[in-house]
Amino acid sequence: MAAYAVCVRDDQVLLARWVARDGTRRWTLPGGGMEHAEDPVRTMVREVEEETGYLAEPTLLLGVDSDRQTWPRRSAAPVDGHALRIVYEARITGGELRNETGGSTDLAAWHPLGAVPALPRIPLVDIGLDLWRERPPVGRSRLTAGSGGGPADPASPPRTPNG
Repeated sequence: MAAYAVCVRDDQVLLARWVARDGTRRWTLPGGGMEHAEDPVRTMVREVEEETGYLAEPTLLLGVDSDRQTWPRRSAAPVDGHALRIVYEARITGGELRNETGGSTDLAAWHPLGAVPALPRIPLVDIGLDLWRERPPVGRSRLTAGSGGGPADPASPPRTPNG
């Protein structure tokens, strides 16, 4: 379980650059995994501050992204996992933009919404922005409709824990 924020202001979206174990860097929504017994709103607020330096306040529950993922392991069969990612709309209420040190991201920045398609990013960015734009009544992005926890599309590459 994880919680993420879609923070948009002045036609720009706040993103954090996630660093994969292999060193690949891709942009993601600020957010991440819930601690044991942690409230999802608290997770989102904590993760936004850790990854960007900003204080954030949720303004709307946008939806839940449900995704079956496969994680490779070195000496055993791949792990078949199921990720649930709660996506909130949030507004920045304080703090100052800064980069995370010693965490899963290395850079935080505002990006023009129109520039997002050209960024190297994980699919969650598109899903979150789709939820933000469309505000579907059941909180499910059309980009994931039909995949919610079901078998992964065999034509798609395996997704990473943050992807």
